[in-house]
Amino acid sequence: MLKRVTFVVAFFLSACVTVNIYFPAAAVERAADEIVKETWGGPNGAPQKLQPQSLLPLTPDSTLSFSLITQAFAQEADINVSNPAIRGLKESIRRRSEAIKPYMDKGNVGINQDGLLSIRGTDGVNLKERAEVQQLVEAENRDREALYLEIAKANSIPRESVPKIKRIFAKSWMDQAKPGWWIQDGQGGWKKK
Repeated sequence: MLKRVTFVVAFFLSACVTVNIYFPAAAVERAADEIVKETWGGPNGAPQKLQPQSLLPLTPDSTLSFSLITQAFAQEADINVSNPAIRGLKESIRRRSEAIKPYMDKGNVGINQDGLLSIRGTDGVNLKERAEVQQLVEAENRDREALYLEIAKANSIPRESVPKIKRIFAKSWMDQAKPGWWIQDGQGGWKKK
């Protein structure tokens, strides 16, 4: 009887699994950097096409080990998931970028502290261009917000974590901004990068 009880206890102990749920900040940072480069361009300003990477956790040199007592971790979110909604939003942002960049170069549009675009002024912009820049900025901001929601949804990240995704993307948009573009600091002041 004691052997049977010991076996049952050992079985349940070996079957226990620990699941650590956390916000995958590092994965979101990598995805944000890649998406910003892909949609708005790298150092030379040209949009970059990223090569797919293997999602396999094993390399030729790695080995498998099996154990009766294991610890499981929540899989790091695959932020690079490309569903139709995310692909469509990235493509929309990429296509629009060439129309927005001249306004950013002139200082009419800047990147605000939330990583969204803001119209800073309309100096040197005629009436038709004012309407165009307003529409471009509104469409861009809508797509960016929708992208963050889609990334969360596609990766089972709770909706309440979307502001974290937005902050990470804001940093990436600012870090990859061209020199001379206007960036808003945390206190609301504007400065040239």
